[in-house]
Amino acid sequence: MSLLRFAGRSMLASFFVVQGAKAVMNPEPLVADAEPLAKAFVPLAQKVAPASVAAYVPEDTRTLVRLTGVAQVVGGLMLATGLGRRLGAGILGLSMVPHVLASRPSKTSTLQEREIARSHLLRNVALLGGAILASQDTQGRPSFAWLADDRRQRLATDAGRTAKQLTGTAKRAGKGVVKEAKRTGRGVAKEARRAAERAAKDAQHAKKAVTRDLKVAGSGALSQVAGAQRRLEHALS
Repeated sequence: MSLLRFAGRSMLASFFVVQGAKAVMNPEPLVADAEPLAKAFVPLAQKVAPASVAAYVPEDTRTLVRLTGVAQVVGGLMLATGLGRRLGAGILGLSMVPHVLASRPSKTSTLQEREIARSHLLRNVALLGGAILASQDTQGRPSFAWLADDRRQRLATDAGRTAKQLTGTAKRAGKGVVKEAKRTGRGVAKEARRAAERAAKDAQHAKKAVTRDLKVAGSGALSQVAGAQRRLEHALS
């Protein structure tokens, strides 16, 4: 499979390298078709680009054609060798945009010229599509976007799991506190009942002791009164 990928990349890259080299060495055949596009592109690029970059945007159509050719050669070599192949494929895709726009049939063209322009347009669109596909080929390895999205999903899952665990822990802790409070309340109530029972028993014991002492004291007093009465009667007789 890797050999087939290499062969496919090489075949696609060879077209861009050859066409780019032609544009660099002999830009004249492409200048006429690129002229309308250059007139629209240069002012827009100078307006959008930063001032430090806008000053280097060439206004000469011939120079623009050569720069496009250089981009195709560099991108084709990167794609063919595999050194920065996805970046190289992206460069090739960008370099094909002006060709696609320039190859659109003109309304004033003859039928034959329109057929030729349409054929060129289809070829350029196909090459643009091939470059886009090559720029997205990860050779079975996950892309940075996929890795970033997977990492985001994993973090979201971990965060949700952690939140559930913390919620469960908080609920269990709350239940434990409630149970402990109930247990403590029951213990306090039980201890209070025991204390009250002990106090009641102590009061009963004290009452019995006082009653017994009163009875003993009363019996002694009666005995003394009886003895005194007997002595008095004896003295009177």
